[in-house]
Amino acid sequence: MAGMDIAVTGLGLVTPGGIGVGPSWAAVCDGRPAAALDPVLANNPVQISCRVPGFDPETLLSARRAHRLDRFVQFALVAAHEAVADAGLDPRTWDGARVGVVLGCADGGPGTVEEQHHVLREQGADRVSPLLLPMQLPNMLAGQTAIEFGATGPNLVVATACASGATAIGTARDLLVLGRCDIVLAGGSEAMITPLVMAGFAQMGALSKRHDDPASASRPFDVDRDGFVAGEGAGILVMERVADARARGAHVHGRIIGYGATADAHHMTSPHPDGTGIEAAVRAALADAGADPDDVQHVNAHGTSTPLNDLSEARMIQRSLRGDPLVTSTKGVTGHLLGAAGAVEAAFAVLSVEHEVIPPVANLVMPDPRIEIKLAQTVTSMPIDLALSNSLGFGGQNTALAIAPA
Repeated sequence: MAGMDIAVTGLGLVTPGGIGVGPSWAAVCDGRPAAALDPVLANNPVQISCRVPGFDPETLLSARRAHRLDRFVQFALVAAHEAVADAGLDPRTWDGARVGVVLGCADGGPGTVEEQHHVLREQGADRVSPLLLPMQLPNMLAGQTAIEFGATGPNLVVATACASGATAIGTARDLLVLGRCDIVLAGGSEAMITPLVMAGFAQMGALSKRHDDPASASRPFDVDRDGFVAGEGAGILVMERVADARARGAHVHGRIIGYGATADAHHMTSPHPDGTGIEAAVRAALADAGADPDDVQHVNAHGTSTPLNDLSEARMIQRSLRGDPLVTSTKGVTGHLLGAAGAVEAAFAVLSVEHEVIPPVANLVMPDPRIEIKLAQTVTSMPIDLALSNSLGFGGQNTALAIAPA
């Protein structure tokens, strides 16, 4: 399977940087943090989040459909429409049996669950919506996308915590390499910024408490980082075999040329302190790509802005990627999109390779002196022959994607 080229022909983004690839890419290149005080979290111990600005599902999807879909599915459908249009594909004419959907999320629809639990407690069981389960089940992310686009091929939702979106892209690559599909809509979507979920993260001590300056709260690799800021959104990639894409004259943004996935088998929430799991995933992705660690020129790091993750990941990069790649984390702008993070960041890595531009690490004022890697402190223009996008998740999940130009 190694060596088969998989093209990214379509990109769709809904992020705290904006709705669409253009606004999202501009926000990360400009280093404009999206974090702000969130009125929905007004009674929570941590009240900071990164919300998608101006997201009106009734306008974007129609009122009837919007009311029957949880926010995590709404994000995915909007991003998928942009990606399919960008790929120059028409679902009315494609062979749906050869089109797969592989999407990732960490939690499904907790907003719907919390809302309907309130109805149960206040009004009784006979007032709970019959749409509760169809709206909140994680598999509805792929199921509703398949319905929207007439995709009757393999239909999967993967859940590897905050690596979910990247795992979905790697799984989609496998399906294409194996010939199971000709086109796959791959990526992730998440809408977990609810009072209950954020209270849980806060009780774990995982979130930044920088209430006096929310915009600077997400600060990957900075010496003063104190936790992540939760974000929401979706990233969808249209993936095809390069030969098929070129045969139909499609524009290729970049190629997914390697995929690696491992488990730390170490701790339910903390990454392995030596980064051995993500290092193994990186080495597997490079082997799949037929590349050497010295070849990597850019890394879009997981870089959560938490003390443990940033240090262990940075030490892994320093130890294993000897070519001194330029490293960024776009979470300084978007916050941590949880199950969607890996997909959105893979899309940003594809855009970096395509446009030869590396976004800066927003809010990086003083790098942690224990971190000895080359960090992008300003937007940087440079040709990139090989990039990596790293993703880690609770439970010790690790995914690495190797990305090359068209």
